[in-house]
Amino acid sequence: MNAAVYLESKAKKHAFAALEAEKRGDYETAIYNLEKAVEHLATIVRNYPDHPLNHIYRRLISQYLRKIESLKKKARAIPLASDGSLDVSVKDEDESNDVPEFVMKEKPKVTFNDIAGLESVKRALREAIVYPVKRPELFPLGWPRGILLYGPPGTGKTMLAAAVANEVGGEFLYVDAANIMSKWLGEGEKNVRRLFSYARKRAKEGDPVVIFIDEVDALLGVHSTEVGGEVRVRNQFLKEMDGIQDKGEKIHVYVIAATNKPWKLDEPFIRRFQKRIYVPLPDKRTRRKILELYTAKIKLAPDVDLDRLAEVLEGYTGSDITDIVREAYMRTVRELFQKGDPQGDPRPVSMRDFMEVIKSRRPSVDHEMVRAYEEWTRRFGAV
Repeated sequence: MNAAVYLESKAKKHAFAALEAEKRGDYETAIYNLEKAVEHLATIVRNYPDHPLNHIYRRLISQYLRKIESLKKKARAIPLASDGSLDVSVKDEDESNDVPEFVMKEKPKVTFNDIAGLESVKRALREAIVYPVKRPELFPLGWPRGILLYGPPGTGKTMLAAAVANEVGGEFLYVDAANIMSKWLGEGEKNVRRLFSYARKRAKEGDPVVIFIDEVDALLGVHSTEVGGEVRVRNQFLKEMDGIQDKGEKIHVYVIAATNKPWKLDEPFIRRFQKRIYVPLPDKRTRRKILELYTAKIKLAPDVDLDRLAEVLEGYTGSDITDIVREAYMRTVRELFQKGDPQGDPRPVSMRDFMEVIKSRRPSVDHEMVRAYEEWTRRFGAV
């Protein structure tokens, strides 16, 4: 699996493990798992400085660090607030009290031009969000407010949501399932209402709002072991989703949910999303564009054939391909240091460099998983 995607996945697993430990009252285990989550996210930020989602990872690191401090106080039985609740919010100095802590204060910098391929997905998002925002009078029958993006990890779902918010100049609310569920312990419905109330308020003031829910199956999927609070949170969320649909008031609040496991969602939740868009593995043309995008920053030897590489990389995700380009370049940097002349320039990356890296890196998605997505698309897809 692509290194950044793998580290993000590990961080999320530790975050959910921390949530389960907190529910049991095992604060030491919760602290340990959050520290591991911070470690994995920090590794992404440190080793992938140009990663387009680093601003989100830094935000999560800040939230998890605050949560760790809260858990440490809880473990020592020190009251944290007048009502005894945990304070895990991350507030900026210029933040008003009614702004949820998971609001991304800066507008996303990712654009559709930064995302190679996926033209059909981009077109569906433009038609569902960008066009209604720019010309609402052209949509007398309303427009979809709920959009589900599903597909393998590393195919660009988060980047697509951020790019849409950037395209319309809107506010981007990134909801991390593990952090939100932890925040919502004991006051679930209230905070769901707070999220949507804030979004509606900003939309009425003239700013389109995109609520992006990552790993939505973890937050709103049906699980075998649920407590009443989780069921109530899900039901309240469905109620709020109904509330932003066209009922006379055409405000620009959109919910984009992403999942790698759409089959974990129950049908009442699926129905709230008028658009259900499959984000597939990149085809050959898209793989070629990804290679062009990332090799533009490095020197290539004359023997590098991007068309041939695009064929060889069939079945790889966009993140896989990005990581392969990075590792092929690292081979030349490694040689430079091994020769004892780190002040010189690395040699151009050759076709052999790419092929050697590909030999040791298999695709992060197998054929059975792809077939599962295609079958779910046949049953529930709605572009």
